[in-house]
Amino acid sequence: MKASVGDKLVVEGTRHGEVRRVGVILELRHPDGSPPYVVRWTGADHESLVFPGPDAHVMTGGNTLDEERNRAPITTP
Repeated sequence: MKASVGDKLVVEGTRHGEVRRVGVILELRHPDGSPPYVVRWTGADHESLVFPGPDAHVMTGGNTLDEERNRAPITTP
């Protein structure tokens, strides 16, 4: 996973009833754009250091939330 400052980090809910969390990447800890990231979460008004798991992906400036909603769901065996 690679990101730039200003990209959005999207963490999908993995259990029934969990909601998708979206945050803006404010700071990179590695110059190559690899995790962890400092993220400001939308709607929560707080920042946290995030080590994204397999349920997370980065939306670059070219992607919109509508495009992300139309992505095929990720399934696990």
